[in-house]
Amino acid sequence: MPNDPVLRLLGLARKAGRLEVGEEPVGAACRSRQARLVLLAADAAPNTRRRAAHFGEAGNVLWLEAPFEKGELGFVLGRSSCAMLALTDAGLAASVAEKLAARDPDKYGPAAAQLRTRADRVLQRQKEQRQHEKNLRQGRRKPWAPPPPGREEAPPQRGRSRPAKAVRSAKVGPGTPVPPSPKADKRGPAGRRLTGKFRKP
Repeated sequence: MPNDPVLRLLGLARKAGRLEVGEEPVGAACRSRQARLVLLAADAAPNTRRRAAHFGEAGNVLWLEAPFEKGELGFVLGRSSCAMLALTDAGLAASVAEKLAARDPDKYGPAAAQLRTRADRVLQRQKEQRQHEKNLRQGRRKPWAPPPPGREEAPPQRGRSRPAKAVRSAKVGPGTPVPPSPKADKRGPAGRRLTGKFRKP
């Protein structure tokens, strides 16, 4: 029996810290909504079965009767006996239920399908959470896309752009003198540029 695949998975769950053994730890895991599956030994007492049903209702957890006695479960978990245990990992709980369903499809098949659906949802949420944390660390940038046809994108401007001054359009006909610009250079008789201020004598 130690080579049973279900018992091997339970041993792996114990080593990984994903297993609660005993009524009090199982009850605490169910109340905190951390338990995914509660297993009972085949020779568990009726009082233990009532407690398992109560824990399952309190934590919305499936509880199943395993085809192993208390001594077999205790041997795998390093104890003299074990009447009740809880798996806190959704993937391990689904795998244990699938192994049990392969042995007895009528008894464990619906529970295995339900646990696999829950495990897939938990895995999807974990992937989304990891992707969200990665986006926060690296900064998610939108990929560059070309502008739509017929529409040209204006080049990015640096700094503040000043509004262009309105240019007054003047109708200039032939022979119309053009007034000099107020900022035109003033030159003297020799063609030199006049600078400075003139004072009246």
